[in-house]
Amino acid sequence: MSRRYFSRHNEPLDCDDLRRCRLVLDAICAEFGIEQGSEEATRIAAITIELYQQGVRNIGQLKHLVDAARGLDLSEHAISEGPPTQTSA
Repeated sequence: MSRRYFSRHNEPLDCDDLRRCRLVLDAICAEFGIEQGSEEATRIAAITIELYQQGVRNIGQLKHLVDAARGLDLSEHAISEGPPTQTSA
């Protein structure tokens, strides 16, 4: 008899998991002016869920890693829950 091992990655997300992922999606979309339901928002959601299923549970870390996965210059965008700050050139 073989025994199958499942990682957290194989488990479905529950309501709390989805709420946390949604917080990250909403924060990134608000910070960068990305329209909910757009192709980019869908991409952000997929990256967020993938990272969450891999074990990243901290909202700040998730946000940082999603930004990095999207190829953003993080030195110009502080990770915060508020709107992005404007810098003058």
